[in-house]
Amino acid sequence: MKKIVLSSMVCAALIYGADVLPVEKRTFDQSKFIPDISLVMDASYVDRNVKDAEVGHLEVPGVAHGLLGSHAHGGDEHATYNADNGFNLNYAELVLSSSVDPFFTMDGVFHFSENGVHVEELFFTSNALGHGTRVKGGKFNSNFGYLNEQHHHAWDFADMPLVYEAFLGMHGLNEKGAQIQWTAPIPFYFMAGLEVLQGENEQMFGKEEMEMVDNAYAPTATEEIAGSDGVSMVIAYIKASHDIGNTTLLGGLSYAQGDSRIDHIDEHEAEEGHAFSGDAKLYGADFVVLHQLDSYSSIKWQSEYLQRELDGTQYAYNATSGDLMQPTMLKEQGGLYSQLIYTHDKNWRMGVRYDTILKNDVTNNGSDVEQPSGLDKYTAMIEYHTSEFARFRLQYSHDNAMFNEDGEREKIDTIILQANISIGAHAAHSF
Repeated sequence: MKKIVLSSMVCAALIYGADVLPVEKRTFDQSKFIPDISLVMDASYVDRNVKDAEVGHLEVPGVAHGLLGSHAHGGDEHATYNADNGFNLNYAELVLSSSVDPFFTMDGVFHFSENGVHVEELFFTSNALGHGTRVKGGKFNSNFGYLNEQHHHAWDFADMPLVYEAFLGMHGLNEKGAQIQWTAPIPFYFMAGLEVLQGENEQMFGKEEMEMVDNAYAPTATEEIAGSDGVSMVIAYIKASHDIGNTTLLGGLSYAQGDSRIDHIDEHEAEEGHAFSGDAKLYGADFVVLHQLDSYSSIKWQSEYLQRELDGTQYAYNATSGDLMQPTMLKEQGGLYSQLIYTHDKNWRMGVRYDTILKNDVTNNGSDVEQPSGLDKYTAMIEYHTSEFARFRLQYSHDNAMFNEDGEREKIDTIILQANISIGAHAAHSF
């Protein structure tokens, strides 16, 4: 019998797989290059005591409008989550994630809705720079504050806190740009980050050129408000965390500044709309306490305070003459949310949240504009998880912050039954 001698490399290949073979002797395996893929569906049934035709016209006085229901902006129709009474298909979220090579990973998050498809996030992240440094580039949710980085399906409630949505819109700070973070080599977690972003937030920041006529009723000329090119927003933050027994403490401070261009004239008849051009600053402080009761049970207290400054020129039309008015405008506004979540076991969670706008100082041409007080909201929820891939949530909220076009407060009671179901491989959410 002829003796067959196998090299040690070939033997290793037979035992452990072909990856130990030299590159030129390997065969291509497509499965090794397929990214992790997941699909998330979010749907809800809504029962609200305000009709759909009316809810889109409600506003938080001096702060924001169009927070509920569907509304038009920039020629496109936008729908907030849980927009209509009855059934809502809020979105389908497709997530792709994979290592590119030893130096980078790439992630993509794509939102599908009845209004179209858009790129929620698409970015690369470094993982081999060393010295506690990480770089990210593309389009992504900013690490400003605590909640902003999280996707909707990771929230503890079916809707965004009032102060976040009023100041930043339902997408928060979701921008194109670059990020660098540094984690200190010390016994506890301490991270500092800097982001340079394009600056295109729909509610507070923006840099687009705006154009409006000199008279709403008899336009003869146009007024142009210059925009800006390139980067127009900078964000900086620090975050720290420490464990004390079974309790984790996490806190952070954040700051953002950029140009502000808000054009709401295209959403209305000209004489009813308004626009703003100026500078914007946003300050944030967040604090989270998580106490682990056992392997599956926990109590989590989460709070954030946001304060913003908008300083510039307001553009609006005189209701009688139709002439374009351009008073100086200064807004100094602040608000917070605070929530408590109890996780009973693998299946049951429940929680409560309090939202409020604490500060609403508006100055028009140097004169104070009186704003109503008591802009708050109360929310409670209970949810059941059949597994880590499926969650069913029942939520009730009482909202005192909304006013109609006649300046009357609308007390809104809303019940939401939400279903959030996912399939595929999905990365764990951050703490």
